[in-house]
Amino acid sequence: MRRANRSVLLTRIWLDGPLSRHELGQSTALSLASVSNLVGEMIAEGLVEEAGSVESDGGRPRVLLRVAPGYGYLVGADVGETRVQVELFDLTMTALAKAEYPIAAAEPDPRQVTDHLLHGLTAVTEQAGVDPAAVLGFGVAVSGTVERTADAVVHAQTLGWDGVPLGAMLHAGTDIPVHIDNGAKTLGQAEMWFGAGRGVRHAVIALVGSGVGACVVADGVGYRGAHSSAGEWGHTTIVYGGRRCRCGNLGCLEAYVGAEGVLDRFRQANRGRPAAGRDEESAFGELLRAGSRTAAKVLDETVGYLGAGVANLVNLFNPERVVLGGWAGLALGERYLPQIREVAARHALRQPYAQTSIELCRLGPDAVAMGAATLPMARLLRDGGVPREPAARVVPAPARPARRPRTRTR
Repeated sequence: MRRANRSVLLTRIWLDGPLSRHELGQSTALSLASVSNLVGEMIAEGLVEEAGSVESDGGRPRVLLRVAPGYGYLVGADVGETRVQVELFDLTMTALAKAEYPIAAAEPDPRQVTDHLLHGLTAVTEQAGVDPAAVLGFGVAVSGTVERTADAVVHAQTLGWDGVPLGAMLHAGTDIPVHIDNGAKTLGQAEMWFGAGRGVRHAVIALVGSGVGACVVADGVGYRGAHSSAGEWGHTTIVYGGRRCRCGNLGCLEAYVGAEGVLDRFRQANRGRPAAGRDEESAFGELLRAGSRTAAKVLDETVGYLGAGVANLVNLFNPERVVLGGWAGLALGERYLPQIREVAARHALRQPYAQTSIELCRLGPDAVAMGAATLPMARLLRDGGVPREPAARVVPAPARPARRPRTRTR
């Protein structure tokens, strides 16, 4: 019971703070004595600290409380199709260090990816001058389905990964607790807590990069399905018998709006000449800047497919908000968002579309890594401030608190 009450208070302070003891008592239904005792414990441990005061109604000023930024650190990693990105954050989710490693192969060797992740973990702690013992956990976002088991087995069909025990592989190289989840789900967590999803209970956060996925949030809770594979929006069929997708099937949405598929469609339409660029992201940027009729036609078709895909999300899930993110999704949305909304309006049912807003991700292209870093934070909140799991155990991604913070330090 004591740990559960600590969890309630700590979660409230982190998500909604700074808060006074009086506000904590009102919002948690705990007695003021319980709040004072438990908060006193967490202050003594260095987990919570005072953060100024506010005037009260006729009494003494009320002291505000927040989670101490330097109590521990969080590392988040985004294993994308073109790079591995690792970032270090303090407990206010302020980024302190970053490392990136390119991936050239379409089906990267899991051992190479593991090496990149472990090297990145070392690199960011050294850059920030942080003792690895102060890192509360290492969150990793990957493509595909992650089995919620101790070994965090990954099934990523588009990468050629079938039952890769990524959690166990990472644990062999670090004593820091490892938390692994799907990248679209970590993007969704970040946007719901800190970005464009704040203030709503029903949302879909769409990730468009080289691949395509989505995080479905129903009544404030991420929907995972029976075995955590819910949200594979990119592998819904948009054209029956259409282009072959990286997953091997025909006509998937990803084959038409994912960056790899868009660039391949442009190459075919451009008589075999690819878009200029040293890598996929730069080539996609060059395509957006190109003024040729061929580029305009491919991009117009892409916007149409993407708008129709968003309409499918509206019709299926009746969200209050659809958030478009991922590096390619942001690049398209910053230029074509009005057209995407127009196409979605034409293909969605009128009433649910009228109840939905379509917005861009507010956290930028690093939101997946930030969301991955919230995985160990969610475990800390759930455990009421216990900082570390036993070193012999790899930690599957926990269920995460549904409420979002009012403020965030950058």
